[in-house]
Amino acid sequence: MKRIFDILASSIIILIFFPFGIIISLLIFFTSKGGVFFIQQRIGKNQKEFGLVKFRTMKSYSEKEGSLTVGKDSRITKVGSFLRQYKLDEFPQFLNVLFGQMSIVGPRPEVEEFVDLYTEEQLEILKVKPGITDLASLEYFDENAILGKTDNPRKVYIEEIMPAKIKLNKKYLDDPTIINDLKIMWRTFVKIIA
Repeated sequence: MKRIFDILASSIIILIFFPFGIIISLLIFFTSKGGVFFIQQRIGKNQKEFGLVKFRTMKSYSEKEGSLTVGKDSRITKVGSFLRQYKLDEFPQFLNVLFGQMSIVGPRPEVEEFVDLYTEEQLEILKVKPGITDLASLEYFDENAILGKTDNPRKVYIEEIMPAKIKLNKKYLDDPTIINDLKIMWRTFVKIIA
């Protein structure tokens, strides 16, 4: 049932968003060097790696300088800053949903660097498909800004934010229903608009 919901909802969202996607693609293409999309390897269900698709918001090859983006990161382009503010860079992930690699709602997929630090108990969240949004995304909507205020962003992320997000993900897994998914999707929409 969840898979059918994901396919139907993703298809509708992609169709509605498509004209805006064309405009965003042109803005990225004409304002900075590099491709329109950024594909980053993330860890999904059953610890399988997959390519998560986003609109590119940073200068090309920025990932070589680290996967965490902090505050007003100098690697972020002007168009990218706008896309990130309104989470528009995330929309291509609905393609990941159609391809069966992700769900609309589920634990946000991490990069291997951080998954390698998970305990056996924390790895339980990888028994389900990762999602575009989840309870942790709502709680840490301004994660970049939070990390930007710390002296050691990586340490704060690993020791404080990551465990808190995993705890929220485990809470979601206690009630992974369509009704709960719709509530999280609505709260995400409201958060972006607000």
